[in-house]
Amino acid sequence: MFEFEPAMLAPIAGAIALVFAGYLAFRILRQPAGTARMRELSDIIYRGAMTFLNKEYRVMVVYAVIVALILALVVNYPTAIAFVVGAFFSALAGNVGMRVATKSNARTAEAARKSIGKGLKVGFSSGAVMGMCVVGLGLLGVSIFYFLFGNPEIIVGFGFGASSIAIFARVGGGIYTKSADMGADLVGKVEAKIPEDDPRNPAVIADNVGDNVGDVAGMGADLFESYVGSIIAAMVIGFMGVTVGGVALGQTDAVVLPMLLAAVGIFCSIVATFFVRTGKGAGIKVLHMALNKGVFGSAFLMAAASFFLIWFFVGAIEIFYALLAGLIAGILIGISAEYYTENRFSPVKSIAVSSQTGPATNIISGFSVGMLSTVVPIIALSVAILVAYYFAALYGIAIAAVGMLSTLGITLATDTYGPVADNAAGIAEMAKMGKTTRVRAERLDAVGNTTAAIGKGFAIGSAALTALALFFAYTQAVNIQTLNIMDPKVIVGIFIGGMLPFLFCALTMRAVGKGASLIVGEVRRQFRTIPGLMKGKAKPDYNRCIGISTSAALKNMALPAALAILSPIVVGLILGVEALGGLLVGSIVTGLLLAITLANAGGAWDNAKKYIEEGHLGGKGSETHAASVIGDTVGDPFKDTSGPSLNILIKLMSMAALLFVPLLLKVWGG
Repeated sequence: MFEFEPAMLAPIAGAIALVFAGYLAFRILRQPAGTARMRELSDIIYRGAMTFLNKEYRVMVVYAVIVALILALVVNYPTAIAFVVGAFFSALAGNVGMRVATKSNARTAEAARKSIGKGLKVGFSSGAVMGMCVVGLGLLGVSIFYFLFGNPEIIVGFGFGASSIAIFARVGGGIYTKSADMGADLVGKVEAKIPEDDPRNPAVIADNVGDNVGDVAGMGADLFESYVGSIIAAMVIGFMGVTVGGVALGQTDAVVLPMLLAAVGIFCSIVATFFVRTGKGAGIKVLHMALNKGVFGSAFLMAAASFFLIWFFVGAIEIFYALLAGLIAGILIGISAEYYTENRFSPVKSIAVSSQTGPATNIISGFSVGMLSTVVPIIALSVAILVAYYFAALYGIAIAAVGMLSTLGITLATDTYGPVADNAAGIAEMAKMGKTTRVRAERLDAVGNTTAAIGKGFAIGSAALTALALFFAYTQAVNIQTLNIMDPKVIVGIFIGGMLPFLFCALTMRAVGKGASLIVGEVRRQFRTIPGLMKGKAKPDYNRCIGISTSAALKNMALPAALAILSPIVVGLILGVEALGGLLVGSIVTGLLLAITLANAGGAWDNAKKYIEEGHLGGKGSETHAASVIGDTVGDPFKDTSGPSLNILIKLMSMAALLFVPLLLKVWGG
């Protein structure tokens, strides 16, 4: 007779998430897409995004084939297969999410024409498609390989595939979107003094395309690998043996529990999507409250459900305290990100005020806000680590990461909602939908900017815990009990690891700078040479700017990705397993601090600009506004290219180190 195993809840939950995503997508596509002009603009954005993604995937396929062959030869065939499937699922999640997002922008703008509540509903639903695709495919993939092989060390290959695609998607998409965004702003808003998303600006469509390839497909792949990475790290540590409260957990229970917690998180996220309603109000505060009801409601449901799950499944309530520590830390990091990046609060207002004395003081003020914003996340993470370790040792730290990302289905929905709302605001401007619709769309966009900062906060916080858990798994795999910092090789490893995030950021920012320079030159050329363009009597060549951004991204995304994958392998082979341990420690510390600083500084600069554009301190067209636009363009690669890519960097290096342990042990013995 068939007997239901608890582990089967994981693939069932993954499948339900995908069915729910399909239902939401079907409901969105039934909504009206507006006028012919709105549909035309939406189609241009869709085609541009898909063109870029298809070209990017060609590069990824070549990379995936090469790495799969290496894994088959150096590690084993099952790991190579898991790598390919992980890479495919990661790309698939981003692809599906972006297709729905680019089909939702005009529909969100049309819904906002009727009411801001309806606009929120369509935009948020499109984000929920991405969220559910990510958690559904992620948990489904992990659970399938668990049932096939029963060995989490093979499933590490699945996580490595997801991380590899994520670094390409995040870096490539980030370079694309910020090259276009900076070029459009610097020439359009600063030099020509025309509004954002003005259809006369040749770079405006490339900017809207970039929102999707960077902040939808890129963020989706980013959080896909964060999600599966946290689950896999807990499974690997559980597989090595876990003792909680003086009692040894069964190996199967310790391995299956992370998947069950993720499954419960999916159900909580689905329920919480129905909490996102605006009521009667239409202000930014009401929109924030609507989205927060979903995020915090899902967290509350997860806390309650996970208590009973852990109590009945393993009977070790100490594990629940570890999970709760991660869940609370994630919420605190999100609240901190909101405080430092939302223009209702003093940090962003102080940046806006500093813009009155020029771009230099704006930049100094914004960067200081970014550095100051590291305090709360670091303290929250430190407390979570100590609490989790106290109750459940290394396994507890891994479970804390699972807890932080357990409700990713809805957290990612609020994040992906941001670029959809941004596109809707752009379409409302370009299609001349009227002031009322434009104001509503701008409010949806402003809230989306903050939710994106909160999403990045969750991604960064979970990256730290997941990378730490993977680091501990690596030390156990190579039998390192302690790292001797008196050993020169370990010190060298720490220095190299601390340097790598800076080198990575330098490469990605320089790529954005080069791409933006090309866009600036092209926009100036079209303004100068196309007769009647500035008077609105001629159309710009949008495709030219799309092509420039695509080329800049594809040319410059390979080197940062290679840096993340090859550095730990090279250091491990040349200097040894202890030095590689030092490298991982150094990269986690500096990568985490840099990621928080860059993400929050960029978000704060952006919302300081929006605060001025709302009519404060001189409003649009003033010198104060011009200074804030400069700050915003500096912050663009901070928050959307280099910053969010760092959390992938630190996890990918830890994943690579763990995956290539067999090779390292062959070289160094053990």
